[in-house]
Amino acid sequence: MPVKPVFKYIAIVIASFFLSNCGSGEKLEEFDELDEDTKKAILQTKVSAQNVFNSLPDRGELLKLVAENKLEYDTEVLNNPDNLKNYNTELYIALNLGVFGSDLSVANVFDQTQESLLYLKCVNSLAQKLGVHKAFDQGMFERMDAQRDNKDSTLQIITIAFRETDEILKANSRPATSALIIAGVWIEGFYTSCQIAKKTPSEGIISAIIRHKETLDNIIVLLGQSNLGPEAMFVFNDLSVISGIMSEIIADKDIKYTYETIAKADEAIIRLRSKVVNGVSI
Repeated sequence: MPVKPVFKYIAIVIASFFLSNCGSGEKLEEFDELDEDTKKAILQTKVSAQNVFNSLPDRGELLKLVAENKLEYDTEVLNNPDNLKNYNTELYIALNLGVFGSDLSVANVFDQTQESLLYLKCVNSLAQKLGVHKAFDQGMFERMDAQRDNKDSTLQIITIAFRETDEILKANSRPATSALIIAGVWIEGFYTSCQIAKKTPSEGIISAIIRHKETLDNIIVLLGQSNLGPEAMFVFNDLSVISGIMSEIIADKDIKYTYETIAKADEAIIRLRSKVVNGVSI
């Protein structure tokens, strides 16, 4: 997958932020046929999901941040499309739909047309397996292509697709699958952020990474309320470990905005992300 270095916007720290408008806007009355316990469970996941979306940083602020650092597009930190064949269970399909969706936004922001097509195919393939393929189709890419000069618009198109996915899954009583997709987006966004910070540890980027914690904590709550199966608990547990590490960072009154400050969190996200993209939890 050949890539030319590009000095302009990079979506490393916004990879997980295009979900900011993915909140479930549908009303609970739409589920009148469900029993009260099920309604309550759905409402809880809606509230938790909205907390995730509300805690996401402003996209414009982050675009400005990464533009100021003049970082270059690096395909090596993204998930290899060849890994698609490894994802055959709903757990890994959902997680990597989030991962590839995040990578799609990065490639598109950098005008990497060929890579965008590859990631769109990965997203579409996984979406088909989950039964939400209508949200990610050729028409979506055509709209992205038509808006390629407007980076905020292309990210918004991806946002809409994920919102539709969230609505479909929630309406079909599959909140755990939706929560895992959101977790996959965050995992990839945090991972890519840390890898870039390792190469270019500016104070602004380190600060943005530390601010990921609020979103992380809301995702942990979302996962906890989504009736995860035992095979998915490693996601909840590993994210909880990262949250603990980030708490220690924030508690430091003399916090230094250097890579060394986030190094332990980076090591933890590398381990978790490896499990996710390799389709193996051990």
